[in-house]
Amino acid sequence: MTKTNKSTPAAAERILTEEEILKMDDKDYMNPAQMAFFKAKLQALEKELLKNAGETTEHLRETVLVPDPADRATIEEEHALELRTRDRERKLLKKVQQSIAAIDNNDYGWCEETGEPIGIPRLIARPTATLSLEAQQRRELKQKLYGD
Repeated sequence: MTKTNKSTPAAAERILTEEEILKMDDKDYMNPAQMAFFKAKLQALEKELLKNAGETTEHLRETVLVPDPADRATIEEEHALELRTRDRERKLLKKVQQSIAAIDNNDYGWCEETGEPIGIPRLIARPTATLSLEAQQRRELKQKLYGD
């Protein structure tokens, strides 16, 4: 299968559902309708991550002075947990933005290592995937055997 850039006027009109995307034939892989579906999915995820980051900033600005050391420790632990979560989301946000850029460049949905299709089910489950399932498994096995 090779990369194609099919453009149809109907593709931009309506975003398809997951079920419609999954029912499409393999020859339609990464057509404009599928690209629009994944771009909308990624943009929604990006918006949610940015909203969460803003809420965390506001939450951390609300300083509560409590005299009890145990209560203070609990609040600090909650803040630390929230910051770790936001750090993971920040890393995910970077991947989401890279995926949106890949869609704009017509490179989305293709394995970085092999050039093979990543696959619609995998992209629905993990829209930021850059490797096919097989390539990802090989990479994880190599990391397990040889370390990072």
